[in-house]
Amino acid sequence: MMDKDKLDKNKLNQERLKIVEEPRIGVFVCDCGSNIAGHLDCPDVEEFSKSLPHVVYTKENLYTCSEAGIVEIKKAIIEHKLNRVVVASCSPRTHHPLFASSCAEAGLNPYLFEMVNIRDQCSWVHMGNRENATQKAKNLIRMGVAKAAGLEPREEIESSLIRKILVVGGGIAGLSAAQALSDMGLEIVLVEKTSQLGGLLRQVHALDTGGLAKERLDKIINDVNLRANITCLTRAKLTETSGYIGNFEVKIQTPDSLLTEKVGAIVVATGAVPLIPEGVFGYGQSQGSSSVITLMELEQKLKQNLEKDGKGGLDKSDFNPKQVVFIQCAGARNNTRKYCSRICCMIAVKNAMLIKEKYPLTDVRVLYRDMQMYGTQKEQMLWDARGKGVRFDVYDPQNIPKVTEGKVEFFQTVTGETLTLDPDLIVLSTPLIPRSSAGQLANLLRVPTDQNGFFLEAHAKLRPLDFAADGIFVAGSGRYPATATEARTQGIGVASRVAAILFKEKLVKSAIVARINPDSCVGCMACLSMCPYEAITYNREQRVCEINEVLCKGCGNCAATCPSHSALLAGYKPEQLLAQIGAA
Repeated sequence: MMDKDKLDKNKLNQERLKIVEEPRIGVFVCDCGSNIAGHLDCPDVEEFSKSLPHVVYTKENLYTCSEAGIVEIKKAIIEHKLNRVVVASCSPRTHHPLFASSCAEAGLNPYLFEMVNIRDQCSWVHMGNRENATQKAKNLIRMGVAKAAGLEPREEIESSLIRKILVVGGGIAGLSAAQALSDMGLEIVLVEKTSQLGGLLRQVHALDTGGLAKERLDKIINDVNLRANITCLTRAKLTETSGYIGNFEVKIQTPDSLLTEKVGAIVVATGAVPLIPEGVFGYGQSQGSSSVITLMELEQKLKQNLEKDGKGGLDKSDFNPKQVVFIQCAGARNNTRKYCSRICCMIAVKNAMLIKEKYPLTDVRVLYRDMQMYGTQKEQMLWDARGKGVRFDVYDPQNIPKVTEGKVEFFQTVTGETLTLDPDLIVLSTPLIPRSSAGQLANLLRVPTDQNGFFLEAHAKLRPLDFAADGIFVAGSGRYPATATEARTQGIGVASRVAAILFKEKLVKSAIVARINPDSCVGCMACLSMCPYEAITYNREQRVCEINEVLCKGCGNCAATCPSHSALLAGYKPEQLLAQIGAA
């Protein structure tokens, strides 16, 4: 046995916490309404559980996760002196924390809890086969009980926190996040690579919710610049990151120097850029008397005219069209770029209405595949546009419009006719695409991007603003094309996610992490390349591999790879897994 002087704090805790008494296991079988009970015999499963080794108490519940079910677990732990708990119910991904914390409230170490999934892995996949589903549930519980008997109590891992945040990107999402965090009294370093704050919204004329983009943006920027706890660094770039949640160290290159900052969390709000559709529908080519521009170029034209006459709208001196044609999905939803950019339809309808309001006699048409006008407000915009005289014509994606010498020819699927238009202005609704630097930033922060190059959140529904890497968050169009309202909402949402971490006295994380025994580690470094979280480093002096427990996510890759069996994952030791296999 290792000399105690060589044991680190966590190992000492494990020695102190080892339980020597005989396991007393309680098994709770959940009906989950009809999700489980509708497809297998839950009373039979509960009766079977009584026969398993070390099981001293069993209970069937309609909903174990309900308040009554949780009370049953707590009561049984106290009254029957349970030192292990097994719940056979639904997905551990959603309910394990609830049951484990309930055990802790009753005085039982939460790491002495085991969950068996008899819904997703049993009743749902064996519907209509009640007898076999019941038998499989029994087998799964037998395995869970066998593993539970070998569980060991553990102490959660604690680390300090730095109440300072790095926000990368000075667009509406980044500014909103900085504002919200500043309101909470936290310190923010905002990094913007261009010379001005505001991002893509600086080029926009009017917002979909009404009002001018410049007025809204200037108000937010002025407010941010006046706040003492926000440091804005323009023409700056993030060059290096290290550390982990609560304790990141970042290096920022400014025009004058290289700055080093220590922060507790990082917010990525780098936004997106409009596609330049070279060669698409005649863009960038001579089209006679017609002009072919993009939606964003139209926004800039509208914005310039506003600044020229101070009234908004269009100046007749350089804009007085008789016919304007918008072509949707220009450069999107094709083999090269398969995704829908979501906001193009709304922007096209907004600008089509503006032109129609200023020039009622102008023929304004929108050629589309299908309109993406999600939400009550945007749906109403579509109806308002129709009411103002904007015409909407459907085209077949297999037979897209053709632009030749300024004329637009398209097959109208509703009437079955081929129409030819001779517009003064052709506006292409192009998608937002990821910034060219997005991949480089993703590699720097060790966060993923999707197949289109946008930053990929941890879970679209459960964790839409988090990265899989703890302590790093995403908001705005860098995640996926978003309106100004959505980007602002996401920025505020990210602030609440950051605050939920940084306002704790200390960071506490799960003790289900891997550890490497330095006595048997041969330093082959096979585990380094297998760790997706870069939690393992090589100690050259001692010639062994070491794990940073705060970075470790407990995936078990290192334990499965290690040829000397020096790497072990807590809660999944070989003897525990072998006990499950033996039970099976």
